[in-house]
Amino acid sequence: MLTIKVLGSGCANCKRVEQIARKVIEEMALEAEVIKVTEYPDIMKYNIMSTPGLVVNEKVVSSGRIPTPAEVTTWLTDALEKA
Repeated sequence: MLTIKVLGSGCANCKRVEQIARKVIEEMALEAEVIKVTEYPDIMKYNIMSTPGLVVNEKVVSSGRIPTPAEVTTWLTDALEKA
């Protein structure tokens, strides 16, 4: 099972990243847990300079922008291959 974390305060961009991640998970029929990390000290543990951030299995794959569904698909596929 994959663990996906969306880092951010809950702004529109953060919500969009979460929507994209959930849509890709559903399309790929994956078993994954999506966790929203909204507390600033917790976000800072991932050493990103700006939100929204996306973390797959504790690896930061994106920060400061909204990734495309194709990018998220690639990251999740890569994470599955390494699992």
